[in-house]
Amino acid sequence: MTAQEEFSSHTPMMRQYLALKRDYPTTLLFYRMGDFYELFFDDAREAARLLDITLTQRGASAGEPIPMAGIPHHAAEGYLARLVKAGLSVAICEQIGDPATSKGPVERQVVRVVTPGTLTDEALLDERRDNLLVALHAEGGRYGFASLDLSSGRFVVSEVQGQEQLETTLARLAPSELLVDELLPLPDEWRSLRGLRRLPPWQFDRETAVRKLCEQFRVQDLRGFGCDHLNSALAAAGALLQYVKDTQKSDLPHLRSLLLEEEDEALLLDAASRRNLELDTNLSGGQSHTLLEVLDETATPMGSRLLRRWLHRPLRKRQVLLQRQQAVAELREQLFALDLHPLLKAIGDLERILARVALRSARPRDLSRLKDALLSLPQLQQRLASVQAPLLQSLNGQMEPLPELADELQRALIDNPPAVIRDGGVIATGYDDELDELRALRENAGGFLLKLEEQEKARTGLSTLKVGYNRVHGYYIEISRAQSDQAPIDYQRRQTLKNAERFITPELKVFEDKALSSQSRALSREKQLYEILLDRLNEHLASLQQTSAALSELDVLNNLAARAEQLDWCLPQLTETDELQIDAGRHPVVEQVVTDPFVANDLQFDAETRMLVITGPNMGGKSTYMRQVALITLLAHIGSAVPASAARIGPVDRIFTRIGASDDLASGRSTFMVEMTETANILHNATAQSLVLMDEVGRGTSTFDGLSLAWACAEELAQIGARTLFATHYFELTTLADDRKGVANVHLSASEYGDQLIFMHKVEAGPASQSYGLQVARLAGVPEKVISRARTRLRELEQQEVLQRQMGVKPPVQEQPAVSATGRVAEQPWQADMFALQPHPLVDEMKKLSPDDLSPRQALELLYSLKQLADD
Repeated sequence: MTAQEEFSSHTPMMRQYLALKRDYPTTLLFYRMGDFYELFFDDAREAARLLDITLTQRGASAGEPIPMAGIPHHAAEGYLARLVKAGLSVAICEQIGDPATSKGPVERQVVRVVTPGTLTDEALLDERRDNLLVALHAEGGRYGFASLDLSSGRFVVSEVQGQEQLETTLARLAPSELLVDELLPLPDEWRSLRGLRRLPPWQFDRETAVRKLCEQFRVQDLRGFGCDHLNSALAAAGALLQYVKDTQKSDLPHLRSLLLEEEDEALLLDAASRRNLELDTNLSGGQSHTLLEVLDETATPMGSRLLRRWLHRPLRKRQVLLQRQQAVAELREQLFALDLHPLLKAIGDLERILARVALRSARPRDLSRLKDALLSLPQLQQRLASVQAPLLQSLNGQMEPLPELADELQRALIDNPPAVIRDGGVIATGYDDELDELRALRENAGGFLLKLEEQEKARTGLSTLKVGYNRVHGYYIEISRAQSDQAPIDYQRRQTLKNAERFITPELKVFEDKALSSQSRALSREKQLYEILLDRLNEHLASLQQTSAALSELDVLNNLAARAEQLDWCLPQLTETDELQIDAGRHPVVEQVVTDPFVANDLQFDAETRMLVITGPNMGGKSTYMRQVALITLLAHIGSAVPASAARIGPVDRIFTRIGASDDLASGRSTFMVEMTETANILHNATAQSLVLMDEVGRGTSTFDGLSLAWACAEELAQIGARTLFATHYFELTTLADDRKGVANVHLSASEYGDQLIFMHKVEAGPASQSYGLQVARLAGVPEKVISRARTRLRELEQQEVLQRQMGVKPPVQEQPAVSATGRVAEQPWQADMFALQPHPLVDEMKKLSPDDLSPRQALELLYSLKQLADD
């Protein structure tokens, strides 16, 4: 069935709509009708539900009422934001025909498709977070990634090996929209991801991808980008590029290169570690009390986004880190003299403004902010003229103020332009003669008519002559009937009235043509001048993007210097030796939250000490101590100062954390299963250069199972040689220090004062003396009668264990565990509770005694009998 036959029963308007909708079956279609975007049929129902707008009906088509919902076009941004946040895409269909000349429905066309990963509008974006579109392709056992932030033009490719690295990379990128080959098998938990798009395999063809990328970057091949060997990544990049072109319906001049991220140049963090360290999102999903919140006081949104990227991808390149440290040190030393923050703040979000300029969607206020940025650059460069750090000199040299362009923008734009060009009023007076003349016609029409009337009265001598205007006949010269026959020969009759005649002259006709069309022509000319401005800016796009990148990095470095000074942090010494030494380290976030002075602690890892077994009470500070070590290490690998009095940090390849856990019911995984999955990942991937944080491993199962697992994990990590902080309440693990080289014991101290438990938060050598579990329970508000019963039971258990040990009682051990009929390992009685030990026969005999009923001789004989029983 042809499209014409398929839609023949519908009205012409609906036929046009359905033909457009057929090309976007899974996308909401915003169909422009006058001042509204209308949605029909299922789109209308879904939009009404999601946007809480009225669902109505519009007549009938094909014999059925048409469900319809609409939104005002001038308020579309707010509605788009809500739909995109819900993971939906919207095709924007505009009228491109002229209603005055159209026969039938005005011609319409989809001009853009708004998707979660291709947003550029300021109102739809979080200004301090990248909005990434990511494409993924697998080939030859390797996973290729291509990521694009269309709002900045940052286009990146990388490849990783294995499922663990795949999940780690996806966790880091956190895409708003993910494009994958529809034949690629996906884990079940991925299928519910918002913004997941399955594309046909042919869109990931490598040869086609390379050709498209070369055309985009105007190069012969991709060798210059260093990524021509990445088959999977290039296939993903080609699919991503075509998807963006299909949705934007425009050229992408701000996509000028590919950045390559090498797998081994960054310090890796898996998804669990990223979550546990609360880099920019806390464990509750919010942004408060995170490392980024403490660190980020950048002057520009683009600087904030770059800082976030640095935190999520700390580098291992010592040379880059040392250059950043030198820059931070000099900026910190000259912080008040240079005073860069207000100058950077005046620049604003240059990166995203340039992307909108390239896509020709920039608004007048974008250009005004761009003008302010260019005008601020000379003063900023002058401030940096005396800096000595090579990185700062390089950044200063990369900034191009482009004074001629800045001057043109200053002449072209009024001081405070409106938000949109639609109604004009953007271009300044004096910039364009034609525009000034058109505006003058509109604004000075009354004065011109008075002047013309005086002129014509003087020329003709006709006292009744007057100049007027009405909407039907336009401008005219009116003369009374008595004097009308004296009208000059150049007067052309326009209208005859009962008592007067109306005329038009060539001069008045010219004025009429100009005046009646001046407003529309002025608006048209203003829009034309605005497009010319965009053309001029795009001519300098490469230089402007380079300047933007330099300003972003300068903003981050200046921010790191300011925070180091404000928070009293020190620059760590990056060494090539195998050490991790921190003097008086503090937790960067907790220190800002607590009201009491933060207790600083040291750490010493070297060739002799590779693992610290950490014991101490709950709430004593074990997790804080462990996390601060990881965060200090991470901060050192972005070039930042760290919260310590001194630090020496050798090479680190990865940071692993196994701290806390929650169940994953959607995937059928219990808390203990999640814990063991994270532990397995660490044991498989940790190396001697890794930093590993393990907190309470094995606590989710029976005591002996958990102790055995924790013991075996600690031994394996000691064997690997990873620098490990191993916090535990299994005091048996403290004996590892006696058996294993490189293992040492430390504990978080606490003391009791009367009924009060005082946490000292100080890390001291040796194992803890007790766990203070009942004291912590009291602090948590457990009823006193429960605490009292628990204390009684604890004494009984301790006495029973002491007695059994004195009697030489040991739990029964089988070389092979018993197997039940179902094939599962049967749990032994002693596995359920480490204190549920079998009593010695001597204890049973003692319980049967009644000493008061025994004679002296019976008592003596019983004593020998018990002695014999004990010896047996």
